[in-house]
Amino acid sequence: MAQRDRDDVKWLIAREIPHLRRYARALVHDRSLADDLVQDCLERAIRKRHLWKRHGSIRSWLYRVLYNVFLNQRTQRTRILRQTPIESLQSAPSVPARQEQQMACRDISDAMGLLPSEQRAAIALTAIEGLSYDEAAQALDIPIGTLRSRVSRGRDRLRVLYVQPENPIRLRRVK
Repeated sequence: MAQRDRDDVKWLIAREIPHLRRYARALVHDRSLADDLVQDCLERAIRKRHLWKRHGSIRSWLYRVLYNVFLNQRTQRTRILRQTPIESLQSAPSVPARQEQQMACRDISDAMGLLPSEQRAAIALTAIEGLSYDEAAQALDIPIGTLRSRVSRGRDRLRVLYVQPENPIRLRRVK
């Protein structure tokens, strides 16, 4: 691969960092863990940039890399969280939200955190990142029918977990 091509790929990867950070936050619900996940994803993506097929979207490929890193690190993260003594955890002071929309977003985020990681990943790619079902299925390396099933089951579960009778927030449908 020529030097110019390598630099172009690095630039394309760097351009996607904000999207990767948002997706990582949706997966792990912790800013520092999300930043670590993105860092590991970027390291792997740059090291394996020769595997990206130039006919596909680099964003979808990066989402797939990030999700695979997330799956690989899940057991390690769980083990570390179980071993952390409660005394060493810093508790953040709780501040009530000043706007109802912020509270609704937090409730939805909490509900997303209760979903299985497969459903959370599918919903994050389609509803939050705005990928089409085809792109999201490609990013997760699953058949489109499996993706549709995960999104549907995830939405149903979110409706049960998040109930706001006065003003229900609707998840955007992607086709």
